[in-house]
Amino acid sequence: MKKTYKITSPDGLHARPTTLLVTAVTSFESEVSLTYKDKTVNLKSIMGVMALGIASGSVMEVSAEGPDAKELLDKVTEVIISNGIGVEC
Repeated sequence: MKKTYKITSPDGLHARPTTLLVTAVTSFESEVSLTYKDKTVNLKSIMGVMALGIASGSVMEVSAEGPDAKELLDKVTEVIISNGIGVEC
């Protein structure tokens, strides 16, 4: 399963929103990855996500595979929208 998001936060995906996302997905069993500019990292890794340098206006894709993939992606969407990080495309 995959979902695409546009980052609307003026500061992009910096430390605070990255921490919120990683914390939200860590408890899920499914594998989850974030793809940006043809680079893919584990969304459960703060350093991996931070290394991508995702700026405001960027489009990223989150994909999940496993028994709770739908719930995981729903949680990612909730965190991104409710914290003003971005919007679902």
